[in-house]
Amino acid sequence: MNPGDRVRVERAGVTNEGVLMPSTTAEHLVVKLEGGYNVGVDRESASVDVLESDVHAVDDEPDPEAGDVSEITFDDDLPTISLISTGGTIASTVDYRTGAVTARFDAEDVLRAVPDLAGRANYRGRVVANILSENMDPDIWQELAYAVHEEIAAGADGVVVMHGTDTMQYSAAALAFTLETPVPVVFTGSQRSADRPSSDNVMNAVCAVEAAKSDCAEVLVCMHADESDDACALHRGTRVRKNHTSRRDAFETVGAKPLGEIDYEAATEAGADGAVADEAITVRREHASRGETALDIAPDLADGVELATFAPGMSPAAWEHLDDAAGVVVAGTGLGHVHTDLIPRIEALVDDGTPVVMTSQCLEGRVCDRVYDTGRDLIDAGIIEGGDMLPETALVKLMWAIANTDDVADTMRTPLAGELTAESRPWR
Repeated sequence: MNPGDRVRVERAGVTNEGVLMPSTTAEHLVVKLEGGYNVGVDRESASVDVLESDVHAVDDEPDPEAGDVSEITFDDDLPTISLISTGGTIASTVDYRTGAVTARFDAEDVLRAVPDLAGRANYRGRVVANILSENMDPDIWQELAYAVHEEIAAGADGVVVMHGTDTMQYSAAALAFTLETPVPVVFTGSQRSADRPSSDNVMNAVCAVEAAKSDCAEVLVCMHADESDDACALHRGTRVRKNHTSRRDAFETVGAKPLGEIDYEAATEAGADGAVADEAITVRREHASRGETALDIAPDLADGVELATFAPGMSPAAWEHLDDAAGVVVAGTGLGHVHTDLIPRIEALVDDGTPVVMTSQCLEGRVCDRVYDTGRDLIDAGIIEGGDMLPETALVKLMWAIANTDDVADTMRTPLAGELTAESRPWR
């Protein structure tokens, strides 16, 4: 039997029929069922009947030891897009030993997995990390910033960063503050792995490449716009948040509609020959244009900056670990409040030279600590009002501000990458 054969597999009283697929291990058979899902079966304990040979053409993974390589042909008429992989579900496979989704593909593997990318651009592949995104940290943000900077300096017309979705908003914010970019830098990922019929990896990858070819030279997040397969939303990296654990349209721009959208059908038709699919892209608000900003990098990030979330009944002792913090972002309630008993601890931090930034758990709306007594007391204690910054974005910005500026408070109050709005009114 060979990959592409239609087979019947029996094991432990369970029978599965489908197309035999290549397996990442010699111990397991991988069968694609009629519904589109893959199952992994222990080879030794299974009986297999070949029902029909060569039903589908299925290529094995390239074998470097046999001289197989992933070769990408360059076309002088196409833009060059750098694909940078950090891991995550968009670049993942199923480990049939455990049944878990495991990050393992590099950027070239993604090109093999998403043939729809062919002809849209020239591609350069680069791996910065191969981790699940919950293992992301500021050191890797710095490595990523350097990698993106180097790719742009080497002539990339746009960059697509493939990233796990759980912490994508943090990484996008980090690059928005550490990089000045003349080309689009687009984060994308997948909520559902490639072996699932409802996977969003192909659409997100195609739309991200089209966004990277566009005129919108900002740090963006490109993910499904809704539950259908009609469009991907383009979110500004400092205003986006993952608001659902598993839906394909989990990402939202907080306080507004997304910065833009990409119509998938139009992008598929227009971009397949390498042309920029301008008719597929809608941008709603002002944005940095391609070539408008000179490439620059300020990658330093301060260690020891903490995000502390207030909850009713919290003891002041719960914040003792903040005594040695380089900076603190507080996610307070409402307009930016904490229990009165916590104010002396915040005042002590400020007196010791620790900047403390107040944000709100409400996400929409802005902090205003001048309305109620608690807020006024917090201002007297020395907190920095975070405006309408998301707590996660404020955390990353504070790391950057401490490491790169002399006046942290002024920097935190100044819009740098679209993270703050200048006035309290609904975004258009």
